[in-house]
Amino acid sequence: MKKIVLLIALSIITFSCKNSEGEPSKKMIDSEAKEVLSDNIIYKGDFIYTADAAVLKGDKFIYGVVLNDMATELAERVKPAKETDFDMVPVAIKGIVSPKPEGQEGWPEIITITEIIIVGDKPSEIDIKLEESKE
Repeated sequence: MKKIVLLIALSIITFSCKNSEGEPSKKMIDSEAKEVLSDNIIYKGDFIYTADAAVLKGDKFIYGVVLNDMATELAERVKPAKETDFDMVPVAIKGIVSPKPEGQEGWPEIITITEIIIVGDKPSEIDIKLEESKE
């Protein structure tokens, strides 16, 4: 009986320490892969651009967009598809996501556009439409 208990205790200790040395954990590999491949990820979402800000909103993310030459080019390419200044247009881009700099206002993460893949030809459907009262 003592041998069985000792054998079980030894196997529990052995298997529980499997990832502690030598092998990196899956979470660690995933985060490293995301850093390495972050500029090869295609982000699909709705893009809106105003004079002082731009935002990319996807199904599971919202990023502030760095206002650089690529953001300006994307803004020019979505202009023909917009019906109003506040329409969001579906786009697909490649970019690098990073945390926003300390002391800056805006979304917690920002994206720097590296490549424009696709620009939609009509605005996205809005979730909620507000209408003015005619009283």
